[in-house]
Amino acid sequence: MSTEITITEEAIINKIYIIRNQKVMVDKDLAELYQVETKQLKRQVRRNIERFPKDFMFELTKKEFENLRSQFGTSSWGGNRYAPLVFTEQGVSMLSSVLNSKRAIAVNINIIRVFTKMREILTDNLNIKLDIEEIKKKLTNHSKNIELVFNYLDELTDKKKNEKPRIQIGYKKDRK
Repeated sequence: MSTEITITEEAIINKIYIIRNQKVMVDKDLAELYQVETKQLKRQVRRNIERFPKDFMFELTKKEFENLRSQFGTSSWGGNRYAPLVFTEQGVSMLSSVLNSKRAIAVNINIIRVFTKMREILTDNLNIKLDIEEIKKKLTNHSKNIELVFNYLDELTDKKKNEKPRIQIGYKKDRK
């Protein structure tokens, strides 16, 4: 029997931040999704710290934390003593093994699907940008070629103006 968790993609996407050029989720937001206390989540992570190398999870610096907090306007962070932990996609997937609940597994599946979808969208956008750049290059080359053709035409018409009229050759109509 599978546990059915309904969390909208938008709810998950709104909890993904770009920090240190990585897509991450904050411990507080993850605890909310897993329906556990943040301190319980952190405790489980610290008990299993060997599962969370720096590319899976890291603690925010004071400056990063202040910057993140400023994005919320009013402080919804309360009186946190410690800077939050943030988890990359791999760290989020590792959380289900340390939290070890059906909800954690179900929530992680939803989160990983959103991360995967975001990666696909970014890849599609990159491909579109590359195609557009290629088209721009072709258009630039076409523009240069058209300009060159017009320059040659201008040269030919200038030569034509400067030449003396040629004597017509060929059959002449009878003039009556």
